[in-house]
Amino acid sequence: MTRFRELDPILHSQLRLSIVSLLISTEVAEFKYIREQTGSTAGNLSIQITKLKEAGYIDVTKKFKNNYPQTLCNITQLGKEKFTEYVSSLKEYLSPDAN
Repeated sequence: MTRFRELDPILHSQLRLSIVSLLISTEVAEFKYIREQTGSTAGNLSIQITKLKEAGYIDVTKKFKNNYPQTLCNITQLGKEKFTEYVSSLKEYLSPDAN
């Protein structure tokens, strides 16, 4: 039996973890805001958002605002649960003697 839990491969990507971390604190965020906060390119961010959406961690809503496309992302209940589990797993790695 291994001492450490396996880290969630969906969240173990730096950019995907950044996206979910932002959404944990804001619940809903525009694509542009996430891009600015993460420093990601639009293309890479779009790919990572798609992966999170396919995993069920976030929902994506596309609409128009003042005739411009707007993409909104929000974290799902599953996303919140997986983030909490991921943080808990990381704590085990950081303090292995505490468990």
